[in-house]
Amino acid sequence: MAHSAQQINPWFGVGAAAFVAALIFGTLGVVTWNAPDAGQLGASDWAAVKFTVSQAFVSALLSLVFAIPVARALSRRQFVGRSVLITLLGAPFLLPVIVAVMGLLAVFGRSGWISQGLELFGLPAIPVYGFHGVVLAHVFFNLPLATRILLQGWAAIPAERFRLAAQLGFSPRDMMRHLEWPMLKRAVPGAFAIIFAICLSSFAVALTLGGGPRATTVELAIYQAFRFDFDLGKAALLATLQLVLAGSAALVALWASQGRGGFGKGLDRVSVRWDGNSWRARSADAVTITIAALFLLVPLCAVAARGFGALPELPPQVWGAAGLSIKLALLSACLAFALSVSIALAAVRFAWIESVGLLAIAASPLVIGTGLFIVIFPFAAPQDWTVMVTACLNAVMAMPFALRVLIPAVQDVCADYGRLSMSLGLSRFAMLRLVILPRIRAPLGFAIGLAAALSMGDLGVVALFAGADEATLPLQIYRLMGAYRMDAAAGASLLLALMSFGAFWICDTWGRRNA
Repeated sequence: MAHSAQQINPWFGVGAAAFVAALIFGTLGVVTWNAPDAGQLGASDWAAVKFTVSQAFVSALLSLVFAIPVARALSRRQFVGRSVLITLLGAPFLLPVIVAVMGLLAVFGRSGWISQGLELFGLPAIPVYGFHGVVLAHVFFNLPLATRILLQGWAAIPAERFRLAAQLGFSPRDMMRHLEWPMLKRAVPGAFAIIFAICLSSFAVALTLGGGPRATTVELAIYQAFRFDFDLGKAALLATLQLVLAGSAALVALWASQGRGGFGKGLDRVSVRWDGNSWRARSADAVTITIAALFLLVPLCAVAARGFGALPELPPQVWGAAGLSIKLALLSACLAFALSVSIALAAVRFAWIESVGLLAIAASPLVIGTGLFIVIFPFAAPQDWTVMVTACLNAVMAMPFALRVLIPAVQDVCADYGRLSMSLGLSRFAMLRLVILPRIRAPLGFAIGLAAALSMGDLGVVALFAGADEATLPLQIYRLMGAYRMDAAAGASLLLALMSFGAFWICDTWGRRNA
């Protein structure tokens, strides 16, 4: 690895990491410097901190509690359509927040399918606003992420271990004790920390489902400090607190993801399980997979069912907002490509550099956007830079997920082909073009598609700075919901979902083709 690391020029990556660090800490310093006073946190602000930590803890805990049996069932069952189902279970993570909210309201809201069914039996409707709604939405988004992380843990157990366990006559309880439980002890802390960090910095979910001052997250409190009070000092203080909380969780996730022992190498055989052949185990796995699929896919079907008829009657503002969202997604994908690839290459030599990109999870996009606009104001009209600032922020916010995919792939390529490239006398550019990029094409396409899809559905800094006549599609949907034009909002939500999935599918297909 040392020889291959010397073949890669890390300084572009160091520069990219410095840019990200300056964006996070520099803009926070700008906001703090321009605050008329140091800012103080009142009782409502500390209540927001308490609510943020509590909902993030409960959301992460429930996501993992539900993900463990789902991942276990998927790991020991082979059936027709399994790969398609696993792909569809990942759809909520790519789904724009505002679209997911529409789907959850259609199913769990006061006039939703489940609430109407409960009324038939004289039971109260499910509370979908406030703490319950925020946790429900976060579990909806993060259950697929937790399931995929744990599935990778099960896949990392060599098939020979399961074969040996069967020869020794292990019962399902023995299998859990000696194989699955050690794997979960390594995988669960990192998964919990990363989901906890994601939920800590939640904004759009709390904005739409919070339901009042008692259900305010720190990021939403920052938005209110800017939007209604223009209290820069309070916003900077809240952003610092969020950076410490979420940053600590992100660093714990990074530490937990490092190698901490394992089951050793196998022969890459397909795992065959003998511990779940009883009718009770088969029935339990089938019920678990079915419930998870219904919970994650029914809201998507609800959005499609309600929005399909409204598509032909969408107002012109929706189509203009859709065009702006596509423009933002393209710019964000290009910036995410440049930043992520540069940092991933530098991480071959400097492993610590990933932590800089991971801090983007903890940063407040609203504070970064405000800081950039304060810097731009003396030289140009900030409104003229809204698109570029938003695209830059979306690219940085997508970096932690892109780096988690790209860094292991780049390290593997450098370890396998670094010495050969040096012996052939390849220049750094030639090695990048002929060796590295072709061999990381699949994860690169996935990472770019993820950045494009997340940018397409972002409802963050645009909500603070967009003018009355300028809006992205998520912001336009939020305005339609605020005006109680729910049919038009459902149609626009379906359009946004199709655009987000389409952007991801195009990039991911490009990456997997001839990879």
